[in-house]
Amino acid sequence: MNQIPVAVLGATGSVGQRFMSLLDNHPWFKVVALAASDRSVGQKYSSAARWVLNEPMPEYARDMVVVPATTEAVPAKIVFSALHNDIAKDLEPQFAQAGMAVCSNASSYRRAEDVPLLLPEVNAEHIQLVKIQRQQRGWSGCILTNPNCTSTGLTVALKALDDAFGVKKVFAVSMQALSGAGYPGVPSLDIMDNVIPNIKGEEEKVEWEPRKMLGKWKDGSVETADIQFSVHTNRVAVTDGHTVCASVGFANPADPESAEAVLRAYAAPASARDLPSSPRPAIEVRSEADRPQPRLDRLTGKGMTTVVGRVRSDPIFDIKFVVLSHNTIRGAAGGSIYNAELLVQEGLL
Repeated sequence: MNQIPVAVLGATGSVGQRFMSLLDNHPWFKVVALAASDRSVGQKYSSAARWVLNEPMPEYARDMVVVPATTEAVPAKIVFSALHNDIAKDLEPQFAQAGMAVCSNASSYRRAEDVPLLLPEVNAEHIQLVKIQRQQRGWSGCILTNPNCTSTGLTVALKALDDAFGVKKVFAVSMQALSGAGYPGVPSLDIMDNVIPNIKGEEEKVEWEPRKMLGKWKDGSVETADIQFSVHTNRVAVTDGHTVCASVGFANPADPESAEAVLRAYAAPASARDLPSSPRPAIEVRSEADRPQPRLDRLTGKGMTTVVGRVRSDPIFDIKFVVLSHNTIRGAAGGSIYNAELLVQEGLL
């Protein structure tokens, strides 16, 4: 196929850099513009971005000149937004109004009834909200969102279990990586030898977002899932990879062996199964007593696979388990790219 021109908004930040890395040699997309704040405009990307990823800066990006984040300066069909929420709230609709598909990592529009909150391996059918969105808002572009990086892996695991047993209640405790706070992020003297038991706004997101993603697509809208959540979110001294310990209660009780079999067998819907960024497999279940671990398992499936382990009985709920997801790949930039691929696949670009 002819490559589709795409742009990255907020390209110099840590999530923007992850977009740049994952889009290097992408078979469908070609980066034609990098946009950032005024202090970076006019500079070569190699000068404007303080590169923080382990892998080297892509060669294609080094000499690209950073442009303003305006519709006039960005000649793309798809824009990947790594903008701060306050900025995204104003700018993203401008790009959608101008006819571009905005695949956003920001939280500004996740709760909007006509905006898909997408994990393609979970709720690919929700992308049809794009048609409703265009009709209601009168624009030819659209906004797609991916969820909070802590909601991501948890929701993938819950989807498999919900389909089989009916999830009714979830108690979850997160151990979230430092990269989730961006760069420069959490001061070293705050996080070294420490756990920070509060991440502003995270608990509310993780208690609500899975309910939208696990909701049923019916008559042009999403019926939010009737599931109770109680969530604690914590920042820990891990570079990448969010770990969540979850206890789950079902409508139809299940033993750990049945739950583990369901998790192992889970596959994405057909439309989302064979895209360039599709996780292969969607879920990997580890049988070792001490897995998953961020350092060992976060790059499973090139960072797109959800890794589950320690599936066992819960004395209060039905089962409990540990889930790991790479927060800046599956939970951020990689998720937005996967959403864009599904948009193309469904003929909705």
